Amino acid sequence: MKKCPYSTHREKIIADAISPVATELRLLDAADLISLLRFEYHANLADLVSSAAELFFHPGTVNFGAGGNYTLEWGGVPEVTLDLEIKPPGVTIYAQLMLSDTVAGIEINHIAFQNPSANPDENTAFLARSLEEAKFVKATERFRKSA
Repeated sequence: MKKCPYSTHREKIIADAISPVATELRLLDAADLISLLRFEYHANLADLVSSAAELFFHPGTVNFGAGGNYTLEWGGVPEVTLDLEIKPPGVTIYAQLMLSDTVAGIEINHIAFQNPSANPDENTAFLARSLEEAKFVKATERFRKSA
């Protein structure tokens, strides 16, 4: 996706929302993820992504996309990139989730708003609300439970 002034903010919103999913996926062995990518076992990868996402989001919100990539060099840290389709109500996001030994990152390839506003800030606010609505436990509920 061509980077815009609001792309970085949207990536942060998405990264914050799916960080628990990334944490779950990072519990898997990197070699297993790499072998599934290498041998194109996309259905298996889709099951793993769905299993990680179902703990935090309504069904169908976070899905494995069309593939992924990996970096595995002698003496280096393995890095796995998975294509994701994130579909909270009213928005479809095509992104790549990068997983490594201690960090994860997200890069947006495309965002499609069902009813986009002419104002990019309103679209960004809608994205944040939509992702929050797609979660099982809302941030305000977590705060009330911990207080």
